[in-house]
Amino acid sequence: MKTSLGGVPLFQLYGENQAWPGTDLLHCESIPARSRLHHWEIKPHQHADLFQLLYVQRGQAQVEIEGQRRHISEAALQVVPPLTVHGFRFSADIQGHVLTFGPALVADVEQRLGAPLAVLTAAGCYPLGRDRHHVHALIATLQQEYQGNAPARGAMLQALVTALMVWISRRQQLGQAPRNRDERDQQLLGQYLRLVEAHYREHLSVETFATRLGITSLQLNQLCRELTGQSALQVIHQRLLLEARRSLVYTRMSIGQLSDSLGFSDPTYFARFFKRLSGETPNGYRRSLQGH
Repeated sequence: MKTSLGGVPLFQLYGENQAWPGTDLLHCESIPARSRLHHWEIKPHQHADLFQLLYVQRGQAQVEIEGQRRHISEAALQVVPPLTVHGFRFSADIQGHVLTFGPALVADVEQRLGAPLAVLTAAGCYPLGRDRHHVHALIATLQQEYQGNAPARGAMLQALVTALMVWISRRQQLGQAPRNRDERDQQLLGQYLRLVEAHYREHLSVETFATRLGITSLQLNQLCRELTGQSALQVIHQRLLLEARRSLVYTRMSIGQLSDSLGFSDPTYFARFFKRLSGETPNGYRRSLQGH
């Protein structure tokens, strides 16, 4: 956990300190699984680059978003964008799930849809109404797929998340949850994360990214440090590390092939990079996972 400039706890997942994500770009868990550990209360906090959906199926939820409170007593989906200060208080009979997405998954879905997911840039609550059975079946299937290890699991998860995003986007377009936030810094960070997602293999300089955003590298670094606790370069490096870890787990590429695929000039430099950021060699990381 880090602390933002305003003193608000900056978590990866609430109450956890490990880096996000590991190899999945999605985290799915029931509301009771985490809130029960905290006496049904998740105190105000924020996430640097994680998108969250709170799905309330049954029970009562008090949602605090940027100091404003909303009471949810019917089936609904609450969108929580990155950097939004939020907290929850639940009744003991609460049923539902919390879905957390990394920016890479959001970028994948946007590419599939051919348009940015504007619905994820603003906090909003979307009652399910007549669609509650449809959305419940969708999320229940997603949870089952997430917990399993069936063939083509990743493709199935992406398809389910895409269907969920389409449903929320349609509800937003119906005007049921108008946007009420327009924070330039948050939008700028989102643009930077998407540029990193599209070009991290190219090893572009921070100056190049800043120019594309229409700001200076000093401004970009200050933005990243204030909102994520990392420099602009560290954001790029963490995305490279994530892809390296995923490839080490899910492919049989040699270290040389992996180095080439990630745009490194030689495998030795890649190995040093990986060890500096993760504390172990690429081969050591692969062996440690194979041993589980």
